[in-house]
Amino acid sequence: MAQNIGIGALLVKTGAILPEGLLLESDPYLKGWRLVENLASPGLDQKLCATGWSFFFMAGEVTAMAFGSNSEETIRRAVKKVIANMKSDRFNCLEISRVARKSFLGLPYVTVAGHPRHIQESMYLFHTEPLPGWNQAQLAAA
Repeated sequence: MAQNIGIGALLVKTGAILPEGLLLESDPYLKGWRLVENLASPGLDQKLCATGWSFFFMAGEVTAMAFGSNSEETIRRAVKKVIANMKSDRFNCLEISRVARKSFLGLPYVTVAGHPRHIQESMYLFHTEPLPGWNQAQLAAA
């Protein structure tokens, strides 16, 4: 099981649909999530763009905190909380943006922050089919 997670780490949902030929080296991190080992966010974005796929970045940062002295296990619990706090369970990727180890009155804790990301073929977030009621003439007139 992967142990090291830090700023820029990418987690991808197990079973996420990816472009054919894109090889992601990953290790299990949490139940249903894998830690990408061979690519950072810019590299993955570049490879997805080359295949015509989209890699969405959601601006709202999601944070969580976990108390504990075992830092890797504490980080893992905090990441699990970040995933649980994402506004939608439809996002299939998470980019870690901050990992901070601190203590309060001698009690150690970790704060983890991340941005939900989403990998999909369409350039419209979560839309795999055209929106009903819209056609090319209406879009051109708008």
